[in-house]
Amino acid sequence: MTTGLTLLVLRFAFLAVLWLFVFVIVFALRSDLFGQRVRTIPTDPKAGPSGPTTPSIPTAATASASGSAFTELLNQGGSTAPNTPVATRLVITEGSREGMEMPLGGGPITIGRSSESNVVIRDDYTSTNHARLDLRAEGWVVTDLESTNGTFVNGQKVSAPVLVAEGTPITIGTTTFELRR
Repeated sequence: MTTGLTLLVLRFAFLAVLWLFVFVIVFALRSDLFGQRVRTIPTDPKAGPSGPTTPSIPTAATASASGSAFTELLNQGGSTAPNTPVATRLVITEGSREGMEMPLGGGPITIGRSSESNVVIRDDYTSTNHARLDLRAEGWVVTDLESTNGTFVNGQKVSAPVLVAEGTPITIGTTTFELRR
């Protein structure tokens, strides 16, 4: 009798392990297809208050007008030092969106696979919330948001917030971009 009872318990245990395996596979597929849940990104209190920014691809006329207006605004009392030139656009130099340009604005720019990011990069080596660009008094600073594959500035992996000079390549996944005026 104990042999029959033991066999029945083993069958149910095996069935439970199989169902657990199925649920793990379904969860993994769901996160691969639809992405992981969006987490909130802490903002740096030193960066000052700023609203959400949604970069768009400007036409040539609006890009030149908004770039000069942005520089004038910064020189009149923005968050950078007076008469300090600052990059006003982000240009993708390598990757699937090569050649795309977008204005930076004045607030933090988030980069990642999430549709909530300001710059969305759809590639297998980019995390959901990968990196953030902040405008500070000394210029633009890139911060890695604990991404899986890392953020690289001029070939060096970012482990702490790094000041990015104009024209310096920033690599996230298979995409490389630069900050330009």
